[in-house]
Amino acid sequence: MVSDAESAPVFAKPPVTLREVAAVAGVSVATASKALNGQGRMTVETRERIRETARQLGFRPNSLAQSLLRKRSFTVGLLTNDTYGRFSLPLMAGVSDALVDKGVSVFLCNVEDDQRLGQLHVEAMLDKRVDGIIATGKRIDRHLPVDLSNLRIPVVYAFTQPDPGAVGLVSDDAGGARLAVEHFLRLGRRRIAHVSGPPSFAVVHERAEAYCAVLQENNLQVGEPLLGQWSEAWGHEAVARLFAGRGERPDAVFCGNDQIARGVIDALRERGIRVPDDVGVIGFDNWEIVAEATRPPLTSVDMNLASLGREAGLALLSLVDGQPAAPGIRKLPCRLVVRQSCGSPSG
Repeated sequence: MVSDAESAPVFAKPPVTLREVAAVAGVSVATASKALNGQGRMTVETRERIRETARQLGFRPNSLAQSLLRKRSFTVGLLTNDTYGRFSLPLMAGVSDALVDKGVSVFLCNVEDDQRLGQLHVEAMLDKRVDGIIATGKRIDRHLPVDLSNLRIPVVYAFTQPDPGAVGLVSDDAGGARLAVEHFLRLGRRRIAHVSGPPSFAVVHERAEAYCAVLQENNLQVGEPLLGQWSEAWGHEAVARLFAGRGERPDAVFCGNDQIARGVIDALRERGIRVPDDVGVIGFDNWEIVAEATRPPLTSVDMNLASLGREAGLALLSLVDGQPAAPGIRKLPCRLVVRQSCGSPSG
């Protein structure tokens, strides 16, 4: 048998109002509002007492009212054509990390490579009164298939080609390549080969030029970079070329991405060449699902995409707040994540 208490309907409690917070804190509604919004002149003790009262009561500000008051929506849009999220998802994590403490939400729209779809997403963002837009992509030398140059809200570009006069943030690919080659040199490797992706990618040339420059600076022989596809299959094929014949063979291979590096390691193993004992291997991207599953685990250059996203988020907030920002492309440093594939210092 069900009791009356058990059968009684359950009603949600009404939200705590600002007036209730003010009454419990012993201040006026206006003072409570100013304290919670970081405005007005009052003692630190009074401001903290009001905030603690609001926290204990479970008070939540009316976001719509705040938006109208400050003429902001506290939302930003993130546009990308990176369908698989390989680059945009870690970047978005960084953007969200930078903005969450500011009370700003981020929503992601995938424009694929469709100009019409991109325009629809932009119009939807404008309808929602977003405070700004961050544009990102799957490569830094291509524009997204949508025109963002004449919007009346701030736009920041991260890991994609910016419009002229806009703020753009990218990873320092040349610097990342230097980290890899210089690490090989510290390990005593001297015959370093470079296997990378398609020549149509600007980053391929930036990394190859840095590779050549480091070897030249150390008076070492510079091999012609082998360019192909971003794939394990190309890594296999590159090893066949590097180890064909009886010429001097490399003792290290710097690869343009982690998939190529995994193919290189597998191909070396099939030839009975030990990694890292005979040949060290370093990749690029630090795609953990690939790098950590490689045997041995792959040393790789990390583009710090989460940090790139945080910087992009902070740059956008600065523009939204009316702060000036220098236009142009800013390069952020990479880092080398050392695992077992490159070996230990010789001697």
